[in-house]
Amino acid sequence: MTENTLDGAAIDRLFAIIEDRRGADPEKSYTAKLFARGRAKIAQKTGEEAVETVIAAMSGDSEEVVKESADLLFHMLVLWSEMGVRPADVYAELSKREKTSGLNEKRSRSPGTAK
Repeated sequence: MTENTLDGAAIDRLFAIIEDRRGADPEKSYTAKLFARGRAKIAQKTGEEAVETVIAAMSGDSEEVVKESADLLFHMLVLWSEMGVRPADVYAELSKREKTSGLNEKRSRSPGTAK
């Protein structure tokens, strides 16, 4: 594995740091500040990062997509922590979906929930 390789273990380590910062001083930790501001602010920041990622993609700037994707992933992990979702929960869902065609998976959802 090269230094720049990201795998599930790296995400798990980042998630553990985020969990650890939950109780930190909001004046000294951006992550603690997000938690102190609450779920709505965390969700808003996650959405902002998603939009910034899309804008970078639409402009064709792959370097900016990488940077914005990292920001998005970080904020999404903070949101997971706030919601009590563990990376293993998402890994399990992805694993379950590996065995199913994306189109079939969408059809299996209740009406009105497919995107």
